[in-house]
Amino acid sequence: MNADREAASVQVEPPVARRPGGVAPGGVAPGPGLDQARALDLLRRAGVGRVVYTVGALPAVLPVRFRLDPLGGVLLSTAPGSELARAVDGAVIAFEADEVDGADGTGWCVTVLGRAEVRRPSPAPGARAEIRIAPELVVGRHLAPDPD
Repeated sequence: MNADREAASVQVEPPVARRPGGVAPGGVAPGPGLDQARALDLLRRAGVGRVVYTVGALPAVLPVRFRLDPLGGVLLSTAPGSELARAVDGAVIAFEADEVDGADGTGWCVTVLGRAEVRRPSPAPGARAEIRIAPELVVGRHLAPDPD
């Protein structure tokens, strides 16, 4: 697909009241293994992740550079009118980033699920569109070494 080519210890949070659908009031539901704050902190350290969306009812995965906004939203930059921008605007999509040690398989993985909003750029030449994934669910896990 030619979708814009840009390419330890477990902390557990105490239970919180949840709205229907499992999300804590005013926030993002913590995932199993890592609380929300720790998961977002790990995500901030990664420079590249993968956005998961659909094109014609088929799954698509695209490696992208990203950053987080202060509210934990995932921000992606893309060419205006790109396949990615067209496919994700208003859709619920997934974003994943991880860090895994190739020698022993340890590391972490964080997945953000939420609705994407494409923010159109100014009309200036070369301006980029921004995609924001509003976090509705954040799941973070530590990866333990494989048992022999």
